[in-house]
Amino acid sequence: MIDFENQTDLSVKIEELKEILDSLTNKDLELIIVDNKRIKEINYENRDKNEATDVLSFPFEQNFPHMPLGSIIISKDFVEEKAKEYNHSTNDEIKLLFIHGLLHLLGYDHEIDNGEHREKEEELIKKFNLPSSLIVRNS
Repeated sequence: MIDFENQTDLSVKIEELKEILDSLTNKDLELIIVDNKRIKEINYENRDKNEATDVLSFPFEQNFPHMPLGSIIISKDFVEEKAKEYNHSTNDEIKLLFIHGLLHLLGYDHEIDNGEHREKEEELIKKFNLPSSLIVRNS
């Protein structure tokens, strides 16, 4: 299950995100869509980075088997900007960022791993027939 909160007017197809979630875990998670102003505030409060970003992930403590996985926060402004820049739909961009954030919740970390996060992203992008723009811009 995805506990969904949309603080914007961005259209989000939750069932498609649920399919991605279910392909990787049976855990629940929280998904919040915000604007750049709000994601910048969250990024500063939690990571001491005073800038907007596309997606943030906050894992919950996994001490109990039925605990949710965590929270993913996605910026509507980045979704629209990157969808336009890479010439694909906002729905595809949401799915790309959701995959990226979900993998962080599952313990992948592209900043310190040996490419495992990127490899898993590529696998999921192909599986769900998504554009390769996330791979291109993160290479």
